[in-house]
Amino acid sequence: MNREPNFDELVGAEASGTERVRMREAHELLLQAGPPPELTPRLKAGPNLEMVRQQRQQERRRVVKRRAMLLLAATVSILAVFAAGYAVADHRGGGTKDVAAELALKGTSAAPRARATLEVWSEQGGNWPMTLSVSGLPQNARYEVYLVRHGKPWGSCGTFRVTGSSSPLTLKLNAPYQLRRGDSWVVTRLRPGGSEPGRTVLQPVPA
Repeated sequence: MNREPNFDELVGAEASGTERVRMREAHELLLQAGPPPELTPRLKAGPNLEMVRQQRQQERRRVVKRRAMLLLAATVSILAVFAAGYAVADHRGGGTKDVAAELALKGTSAAPRARATLEVWSEQGGNWPMTLSVSGLPQNARYEVYLVRHGKPWGSCGTFRVTGSSSPLTLKLNAPYQLRRGDSWVVTRLRPGGSEPGRTVLQPVPA
């Protein structure tokens, strides 16, 4: 059977006076407080393999979750950039909703087998992008697309050359003008060294 420790046995006769009084008071306070609570069996045993394994699993799950969030954020960013690029490409000529005008052209007596389609796209910063699809023009010659206003060639919208190939051509052109109602286009054959519009080889098909 355990008994409470005796103060005189613990201290002996070495301490005396005020010091002995203070030590006795401290001894009595310790007796009143009692012994500290015992550790639980789990704390006594300390960390075991199962606890270490669970902790590592939690850490791995946190790492996987963090990587998944980063991957998701990167994917969303890529999709946003792709969508913006697709919208720009569509606006510049990928969808019929942006066609401002479409003109069918036929060959004149200078090029009777020539045919063409001219698509004028929506205005972009004062410019009107155009797509010309043409076939049947005489080969080994240079041509110029002209904006026609008031019945006369008014401004150049680009030149191109037909080589020895007979395949149809698709060309990207531009009208850097403020277009007006009634404007039209023709294709002329460039004169060697000449600055004036040459002979018309393609003109609009009458409505």
